[in-house]
Amino acid sequence: MLISEQIARIVGGKASGRELPGPTLAVAPVTVASVFKRVMDVVGAGLGLVLLAPLMLAVALVVRLSSPGPILFRQLRLGRGGRPFYVLKFRTMIADAEHRLAELEARNEAAGGVLFKIRRDPRVTPLGAFLRRSSLDELPQLINVLRGDMSLVGPRPLQLRDSYRLEALDPDAFARRLSVMPGITGAWQVGGRSDGTEGMVRQDIEYITNWSLALDLKILLQTIPAVLSARGAC
Repeated sequence: MLISEQIARIVGGKASGRELPGPTLAVAPVTVASVFKRVMDVVGAGLGLVLLAPLMLAVALVVRLSSPGPILFRQLRLGRGGRPFYVLKFRTMIADAEHRLAELEARNEAAGGVLFKIRRDPRVTPLGAFLRRSSLDELPQLINVLRGDMSLVGPRPLQLRDSYRLEALDPDAFARRLSVMPGITGAWQVGGRSDGTEGMVRQDIEYITNWSLALDLKILLQTIPAVLSARGAC
């Protein structure tokens, strides 16, 4: 049975991420370097939340005033070992955006059939378009990092629709991506997001194969110009 089928039976989309048992995939072993990575994540996310608190409060207020719906968007995704969790973002779409995905499938512009991307998604609010270009919508994921759902650096956690398709097309790549903690930023984001799905998978596998603390620091430093130029927007 596919991992996606197991999750569909387990989840039902209603429980909180920490209450979901979820299936288990092979994970990377714990090493001294991986422990330091987690320390770096906690320190970095904690400092980020403190320093960025005024900005995050301002964004939250503007999201609340700009359109009906919640401030935060919670979406079920797969973490390390295939454990489901809810990723947090500032809401950038209309309130019923999830229910309208199926009717937009025919307009998907992403190559490879895994990712769903359209340049002028009618579900995105005017403010949401700005938050996405600036990557400000991703800031609440610092909370995911403190919770232990995510890392500062790692393969981006795909929405379940995309995960299911990647699992069906390339089970080995699907499993490799889930052997490590997903990240707020990653190799594909700072690399210009080229070559569609194939480029994403290739760069994520290269990152996992060659991982080191120095590589994480390099990607974090590269994230700053990527965000400023809107190359790293997800």
